[in-house]
Amino acid sequence: MKKGFISMVLIAITMLTLAACSGQSDGVNNFNIKRGTNLSHWLSQSRVRGEARRQHIQEDDFERLEKLGFDFVRIPIDEVQFWDEDGNKLPEAWDLLTNAIDLAIKHHLRVVVDLHIIRAHTFSEKAPNTLFTSEEAQQGLINLWYQLSDVLKKYSNDYVAYEFMNEPVAKEHEQWNVVVEKVHKALRKVEPQRTLVIGSNRWQSYDTIKYLRVPEGDKNLILSFHYYNPMLLTHYGAPWASVGHYKGKINYPGIMLTQEDYDAAPEQLKPELKPFTTQVWNKDKIREDFKDAIASAKKYGLQLFCGEWGVYEPVDRVLAYRWYKDMLEIFDEFDIAWTTWCYDGDFGFWDQRTEDYKDKPLVDLLMSGKGLEDKKK
Repeated sequence: MKKGFISMVLIAITMLTLAACSGQSDGVNNFNIKRGTNLSHWLSQSRVRGEARRQHIQEDDFERLEKLGFDFVRIPIDEVQFWDEDGNKLPEAWDLLTNAIDLAIKHHLRVVVDLHIIRAHTFSEKAPNTLFTSEEAQQGLINLWYQLSDVLKKYSNDYVAYEFMNEPVAKEHEQWNVVVEKVHKALRKVEPQRTLVIGSNRWQSYDTIKYLRVPEGDKNLILSFHYYNPMLLTHYGAPWASVGHYKGKINYPGIMLTQEDYDAAPEQLKPELKPFTTQVWNKDKIREDFKDAIASAKKYGLQLFCGEWGVYEPVDRVLAYRWYKDMLEIFDEFDIAWTTWCYDGDFGFWDQRTEDYKDKPLVDLLMSGKGLEDKKK
């Protein structure tokens, strides 16, 4: 009897070991998310260091987000802030990240750690982006995640998730699929149960998610896309966007440009502006854009997550709020989790300099939709 019991225990241990090694999750984490925001331009896309960086995000920020009704944050991080050019860790950034996670959890906020920009890849097509053609660069990405995992694996799978990389711009979709497969396999060897966020190719676009080869049999995955359409609205006046140089009138919902306004626009902008003279932009158009992403999430039985969406701060607020309202209604209709871009940047609602809201009506609008408690009902 005793011998038989020992054999059963050994068999059970063997089965658990094999399951862990296979990378397949035995169960689904309680990493439930609905309403969030990006803590952008802090540990990513910023040259600020020292005391200013240390003071930029503090406990009162997490306390504020909790009280407002957010249930999670996305924290973009860049390789250059966490490792020097020789691959040595830069301790302060690591301390800031883990402290932020500790504070988020303290205030009942889940966290998506997003590896935003690495030396081998950024979301600009003009950058070298050796990631998709170099096995060494791909192994380098895996090594970054191994080191992140060594530090972050202490956190509950129910509270912290990892996002492989932000807005891949591979020329061929299969190039990104190869990277996804490699990173997924590597992470599952060290963390079989962690929730992993995987975005689509070409700036995490809604219309390329159908080409994403999703690892099969793993239910602890979240599918991610970003959405800023129509760009003429969301990036109106943004100096880095070509359509941002247009200074005339726009409209939303409906046809965004009248023929008269189009005719008065600078000639060099007209090729990009022309579609906005015929396309009707409204909630139905956005819903149509989302259909492939929604279908992919349904196919694999996974959570769908819009990791970035928002309107540039100087844009007419009446038009902006109409768009936000349409987006929120679609998110709620299809149970899509979201993080706005962003908390306190030039698409944000909070001003760290004045320590006050710069767009409180936007916050009220964001909180008017379904929250995590509504999702559980």
